[in-house]
Amino acid sequence: MTATTVPETAARVATPRPGTHHDVLTLRCPQRSGIVNAVTSFLVDHGLDITEHQQFDDQMSARLFLRTAFVGRSGPDLDELRAGFAPIADRYQMDARFYDQTPDRLLIMVSKLGHCLNDLIFRWRAGSLGAEIAVIVSNHETHRPMADAAGLPFVHIPITPETKPEAEARLEALISEHHIDLVVLARYMQVLSDGLCSRLDGWAINIHHSFLPGFKGAKPYHQAYARGVKMVGATAHYVTPELDEGPIIEQEIIRVDHTFDPDALATVGRDAEALALSRAVRWHSQRRVLRNGASTVVFR
Repeated sequence: MTATTVPETAARVATPRPGTHHDVLTLRCPQRSGIVNAVTSFLVDHGLDITEHQQFDDQMSARLFLRTAFVGRSGPDLDELRAGFAPIADRYQMDARFYDQTPDRLLIMVSKLGHCLNDLIFRWRAGSLGAEIAVIVSNHETHRPMADAAGLPFVHIPITPETKPEAEARLEALISEHHIDLVVLARYMQVLSDGLCSRLDGWAINIHHSFLPGFKGAKPYHQAYARGVKMVGATAHYVTPELDEGPIIEQEIIRVDHTFDPDALATVGRDAEALALSRAVRWHSQRRVLRNGASTVVFR
């Protein structure tokens, strides 16, 4: 696998009408007057209709972030649009990307806890995930029946400290073989190597409960119960070599009280994890998430 940047496959913006293509432009650049006018004028001049436009001016970094969805029944393809837009991008120092409506292909990694995997499969089958599940990978056989029931390929890659390099090499081969656009760690309980995290930078998403780093080690929900927590949450973020510290895409919280024992807290926590992860996957696949240093801009 040689990918070092987010693959330029794209997001499904909406169900297209016959003969209509739905595409997305995202960009980030230094703040400067005339940017929005340049973008909208370019699209209109090419016979394209804008269906959604969102922008954010980050006053702290003096940078502009923009997402514009557009449709057209004829006219230039994305390669032509990229070439035509290049002078504008150069003029305004833009990191600009055009995406078509092709859904992202997902490789989902899971260990023994299957709630996030089950939720992603449900949303995929319902057509609300905004992406296609291509393959499921696990270091256990636990969820093979779930994958089989959904008609999805399941690959068992056992891993030990001694076999980790070989296991990750096999994972990268699967990413290439299945033309994967996004890797989703759906409660995969193995730490990826720094090298693999770097190669997946920007196109791998992880989920963890938001007690980290407050309650480390075993039985975090027992620790939470002992401390009388009043909120349970989860965080979905991009994977980086810094464990559980990648740019945050989404967080979900659910209020609890003294009546929630550790088992009840864990149940609520699983709900929060499934919600946060599915939103992060959908928003990423719809090109609604733009990196902003160690943070993100999310156009919901």
